[in-house]
Amino acid sequence: MKVAGIIAEYNPFHTGHAYHIHATREKLGGDAAIVCVMSGNWVQRGEAAISDKWTRCALALRGGADLLLELPTVWAASSAEHFAAGAAALLDAAGVADVLSFGSESGSLQQLSAASECLLTEEYRLLLLQMLKAGKSFAAARQSAAASLMGAGAACLAFPNNNLAVEYLKALRRLGSPIAPMTVARQGAGHDAGEAAGGFLSAGALRALLLERRWAQAEPYLVDRGGQLLQEGGLACLAWGERGVLARLKTMSSREFAYLPDSGEGLSNRLTRAVRQGRSLEEIYTLAKTKRYAHSRIRRLILWAFLGLTEADRPERPQYVRVLGMNERGRGVLRRMDKACSLPIITKPAHAKKLPEAAAVLFAAESRCTDLYNLCRSDLSEASCGMEYRENPVIL
Repeated sequence: MKVAGIIAEYNPFHTGHAYHIHATREKLGGDAAIVCVMSGNWVQRGEAAISDKWTRCALALRGGADLLLELPTVWAASSAEHFAAGAAALLDAAGVADVLSFGSESGSLQQLSAASECLLTEEYRLLLLQMLKAGKSFAAARQSAAASLMGAGAACLAFPNNNLAVEYLKALRRLGSPIAPMTVARQGAGHDAGEAAGGFLSAGALRALLLERRWAQAEPYLVDRGGQLLQEGGLACLAWGERGVLARLKTMSSREFAYLPDSGEGLSNRLTRAVRQGRSLEEIYTLAKTKRYAHSRIRRLILWAFLGLTEADRPERPQYVRVLGMNERGRGVLRRMDKACSLPIITKPAHAKKLPEAAAVLFAAESRCTDLYNLCRSDLSEASCGMEYRENPVIL
């Protein structure tokens, strides 16, 4: 039985994700197992996941996934490069995946591989630094540097899923991983597109429907009564905990902002000023944003500040593997993983209490992140601390 790894946020799991799983399994054989490395309660756009990780895990299991492993917040709420590096390292450490399957606008592994090879060269690194020093945003500098070296081939980097795919390829190369890459061409609505296309709706548009409680309109793009599951699990949004976030931000010193990841080049000072002046999160984002500093980067830094995380809290690689859920086929993969995994495996909360020191520190940080996530939910029934030490994996 082949095992495919998929890295995802599933925020929330929708019909496009189900298509990706189906297409992956079809390419590998009908009995192929799907192991997903999924973001926990916080996501890359610097926002609370629309629903907690156990609810989203249950949706993914209903949609065709077999085993779900958690990507801790310090990677899940990071730049594309760190997100991909942490997730690929976790999947590699699990020791069971034959392939890593990812969606892309390109659909061409050859094209994406060429771009990833370019971005790993010293020539590219030097050009990138030169363009950043000239004041370009990271995205613009990256595109220009790559185009200077590979011409029209760099055009693929202008698309978000291609971009992430290239980061996965870079991460696998740096790890020296035996996991083989494969790509599935993205279908339907583009990333964050507002309208449905080809029977699919983007996750961004779907989240908007859910936050407005337009359940009937969202249901066709969810799987297996997903709307009911999301209603039962409850929704979350960083804005719903805004006063708590502002309270944390406005008591931080400029030195504390300087300890945040990717806060160099004067950005920590700009953040400090924006926080002092801003009266809402949106106002702070607007005050801090410039042509050079992307909105997503600002949002992530604000999130890290709220969560009390610093650059030092993100190890080079994951320290444990947390199982979020599984079905019967996933249990079989987990048995293989018990023998092959190079990291401690947490399949029930009690295991977290036996972690070695570095892993225990990372898990404690994740527990704090979950406690703060629960303050951003639609109700505060889960607001007591320590949920990470109480919740068992979802079993389908």
